[in-house]
Amino acid sequence: MQCEKCGAELKPKYVACPNCGAPVPQVIEGFENTMEFQHELRAIVVDNGPRDVVNKTKFAGLLYDHVPDYDKERRLLQNMYDQGVFRMLLEDENREIAIMKAKSYMLSDVFLAENAAEFVLACFTYLLGWPYESPMRMLPDDEEPEPEPEKKTVLTIDTKIFRPIDAIKYRIRSNIEIASGYTKLENFCFDGFGSLRTVKLPDTLIAIGDYAFSSCKRLRGLELPDSLKVIKQGAFSQCAKLVTVKIPSGVLEIEDSTFSFCTSLETIEIPDTVSSIGAEAFSGCEKLRKLYIPDSVKFIDANAFSYCPQLTIHCFENSYVHKYCLSNRMMFRLVTTPGIDDDDE
Repeated sequence: MQCEKCGAELKPKYVACPNCGAPVPQVIEGFENTMEFQHELRAIVVDNGPRDVVNKTKFAGLLYDHVPDYDKERRLLQNMYDQGVFRMLLEDENREIAIMKAKSYMLSDVFLAENAAEFVLACFTYLLGWPYESPMRMLPDDEEPEPEPEKKTVLTIDTKIFRPIDAIKYRIRSNIEIASGYTKLENFCFDGFGSLRTVKLPDTLIAIGDYAFSSCKRLRGLELPDSLKVIKQGAFSQCAKLVTVKIPSGVLEIEDSTFSFCTSLETIEIPDTVSSIGAEAFSGCEKLRKLYIPDSVKFIDANAFSYCPQLTIHCFENSYVHKYCLSNRMMFRLVTTPGIDDDDE
């Protein structure tokens, strides 16, 4: 098959010519002569110009002249033309919406069978030079449609939210597991859950809301999933038994009061995706002795490490963190490789 406009070779599976974008003829189920009608309709435009196509009287005569042998199909097209379907396609600037409206009209108001409506659309869109792939298009037996690529589910923060009302049933439990699929823990979800010791978070979790685990006095076991990108302010404030936390790569900010007064916190890993540390983020972490802050961090609030009497910050020479330590009289140790040097343990 060749494109009627540019002569390029066409495969039956094509909807539009890859060379010039012109529509490719197609066969609609139950209308084996669809292509012939499309060719003749295109010839009407080429031979007579678009003005005659929008003239009701002239179009009727031209249609009869070009396809005299297919009375049923010709009358169907003429009838839908007279009903305003062709003009309906021209009235909306958005082709997809125009086609959708025209089809809905033919099915709901004129009570056409779906394949008849698709035949009309295939012919009229071809007449207009619009590529259109009908859901009732038929391919040759030896031409199998290419399988559609598997669609991946794209999760966003608000895809599935775990709310405080969902957390109520865990109020007196020590160990809990949140089901996979949840993408966000809403603000104050587990705030003040005094019995909570360990929590297993789903590998779909993207965000932990404000004060989600604040004042969980017995919380010790916590592994943040790699999917996590956002930890909001105060999320783990006053978790007095929390000892170790590894912040996953992808988190961009440690917000205000995130780990404030986690009085047992000894080890925390900050990835090189973090760029800022907010006010009182680690305030009152009195057992925190060593903390490596990567070169990616470009802002630290002056009170981020208030009431951390034993803390020594590990950082690169001349980095923002190094200058922060100097200006705020923080104890620091310069490193040559990321992390805490082995000989400092």
